[in-house]
Amino acid sequence: MNKVLITGGMSGIGLAATVEFLNKGWMVIIADKNEDNDILNELKESYEGNIFYVKTDVSKDSDVKDLHRKIQDLTDGVNCIVNNAGIIVHGLLHEAKEDEWDNLMNTDVKSIYLTAKYFISDLIKEGGGTIINTASISGLAGDYEMPIYNAAKGAIVNLTRAMALDYAEFNIRTNSVCPAAVRTPMLNPDNIDKYAEANPLKRICEPKEVAKAIYFLASEESSYCNGVNLPITGGLDIQTGQPK
Repeated sequence: MNKVLITGGMSGIGLAATVEFLNKGWMVIIADKNEDNDILNELKESYEGNIFYVKTDVSKDSDVKDLHRKIQDLTDGVNCIVNNAGIIVHGLLHEAKEDEWDNLMNTDVKSIYLTAKYFISDLIKEGGGTIINTASISGLAGDYEMPIYNAAKGAIVNLTRAMALDYAEFNIRTNSVCPAAVRTPMLNPDNIDKYAEANPLKRICEPKEVAKAIYFLASEESSYCNGVNLPITGGLDIQTGQPK
């Protein structure tokens, strides 16, 4: 059975990815610092034996080390890692607090380093696997008043390329998804209509649409994709900005 670790898997894109992989017959281990017993119980009832939760702050070395040990106890490792955990910060850079910078960078970027530190040796030993990082359209271009988020997602975009180069010889493919605005708890509901109007498709992205792209990059259907930062934007990133 294929097995996947999904960080930040309790809500939004991560939860949609969890359901997508479970529906495809994979075992899923969710690593998240937030636990929702109602969601977990529902998943366990529907996918008995194939879903596990490990409370983890993926920004902390000790937590990810413990996560690795617990996964070894649960099963014989994973062959896919979905680095999805992330937070967001708004505001001008010179007004940002140092802990806002640190918390976002640690959650969004350092967490990818930590899963690599503890899990990539296992993938190499097992003959390969796949890694999918959740980046963003905000890693491909800039936004107003989101500089820390832009910096983090931009780091993920280039980190994805670097990992793809370094680990390809071990049959490990590394790619990322770069969605535009997605209907998740991170998106202010008051802004949904505004984001939808700005998009060529006149709607925002749904979490399951990103989840399907994540699964594609995890599966053999994308066997020659490596180092791809896949835009899932409805065409938002192809505009020049000129008026219609």
